[in-house]
Amino acid sequence: MYKTILLLCASNLFMTIAWYGHLKFKSRALWLVIVASWGIAFFEYCLQVPANRIGSNYFTVTQLKVLQEIITLTVFAGFSAWYFKESFRWNHLVGFLCLVAAVFFVFKKW
Repeated sequence: MYKTILLLCASNLFMTIAWYGHLKFKSRALWLVIVASWGIAFFEYCLQVPANRIGSNYFTVTQLKVLQEIITLTVFAGFSAWYFKESFRWNHLVGFLCLVAAVFFVFKKW
């Protein structure tokens, strides 16, 4: 179970870099940043697929997806603060707490 979470965290770091890292290089040709992003995303897939395969032994597909979204937003929040120097505001926290509530409801056995 922990292996799934670690793999999801690592894959989301690659995904975030692939999707948003190029925004600091707006002067580069679009085709070049697309190729670079696909090269980075390859490693994301190499981690994401095993994470989902392993995780499916412990979680439902819905639980995996919600878990992945929480990890994505957590990684993105850290990345945007570090790489883009964006501040984390109160409304971001409220939105994040709504997603935590989503995790609660998806994982809750009624």
